[in-house]
Amino acid sequence: MLPPWSDADPLLAAAAERFGTPAYVYLTDRIEQRADRLAQDFGRWFRLSYAVKANPNPALLGWLRGRVPLLDVSSIGEVRRALAAGWPAGDLSFTGPAKRPAELAEALAVGVGDIVLESLDEALALNDLASAAGQVARVLVHLSPDRVPKGFGDHMAGRPSPFGIDVEEAEAVLPQIAALPHLHLAGLHIYSGTQSLKPEAILENWRIFLAQFRQFCTLIGLAPERLVFGSGLGIPHHAGDQPLDTAAIAAAIAPDLDALRAEPAFARTDLVLELGRHLVGEAGVFLTRVLRVKPSRGARVVLCDGGMNAHLAATGQFGMVLRRNYLMHRVGGGEGAEKVDLHGPLCTSIDRLAAGVDLPPLAPGDLIAIYPSGAYGPTASPQGFISHPHPREVLVEGGQMQDVTPGA
Repeated sequence: MLPPWSDADPLLAAAAERFGTPAYVYLTDRIEQRADRLAQDFGRWFRLSYAVKANPNPALLGWLRGRVPLLDVSSIGEVRRALAAGWPAGDLSFTGPAKRPAELAEALAVGVGDIVLESLDEALALNDLASAAGQVARVLVHLSPDRVPKGFGDHMAGRPSPFGIDVEEAEAVLPQIAALPHLHLAGLHIYSGTQSLKPEAILENWRIFLAQFRQFCTLIGLAPERLVFGSGLGIPHHAGDQPLDTAAIAAAIAPDLDALRAEPAFARTDLVLELGRHLVGEAGVFLTRVLRVKPSRGARVVLCDGGMNAHLAATGQFGMVLRRNYLMHRVGGGEGAEKVDLHGPLCTSIDRLAAGVDLPPLAPGDLIAIYPSGAYGPTASPQGFISHPHPREVLVEGGQMQDVTPGA
């Protein structure tokens, strides 16, 4: 388990003083601890792939190179970021439900390792582009299962979905894709649920993956080179959330994965565990400074310099069904506690970072740390709305702080 963020208060205070607020602070040692834990628990079967959409900061991508084997990218912009950070194109897999023809063409041109197909139409379009370029594109097919167990924060399958080929259609579609002359079908990909803190749900979901991988590889006589498991591994965001015991999950799924490996068709398959939030989310904190405190109709309203524009997810508007406060504390601690409503600087009532949260009595100038904020932060937020300053991004490696704000 990672140490509590309050242990880093001196560093957070120094970062805010040096770089200003609002700001994100990312601690690489926390990412290393999580990567080591995942390698220890799952490395017997899986290689890791980092989902860039979770946090595409260029400096972070550069730091991850050599520490994580693969990247999952979801736009040509993310492809370009990865290449600029020094990643080999062959280590990228390109997902996304609505890739433009120009994106597919550029992915072919730069040599992206795997293009993940989301539909027959996309397969046909890529086949034509590869033919015109005199290439054979290596592809994976994204399958959309017909059910997702309860216990995931967001369901990307089991209902009408833009993601992947419905398994109900795959029996007819997969042979057509496999027959296209300018595509090399290297394997399959499933990512059907995110942000689960329920081990039973994760295990059931992975067993669904295994059954469908077997079913459809058998259908087309494929000994897959690669199978991608969208991990769905969550992290605690709210009071009362319990972190996952990944060692226990690994022990429970071990017989299933060992059985797959024992089958000749899968003996040499590269198994990939794709994840983003679980790797970097708990390595980041969002810092915002109190500007004013005002009483309002029996409540204490705290106004801060960063809100929805800088951290949309913390306001509960990024995939949350029920609005719940993120974990947070006053940097430096304090005696006592009072319930406050925490708001950002925007002229809209939805710019609320917390409602009725218990914090020590606050005053202008106080610094508040909100976490986990290493994933789905600046690039998942409407930074242009009302034209406030963009948040700074600070990378801390070996105790050394660096401003890594893009464009700074």
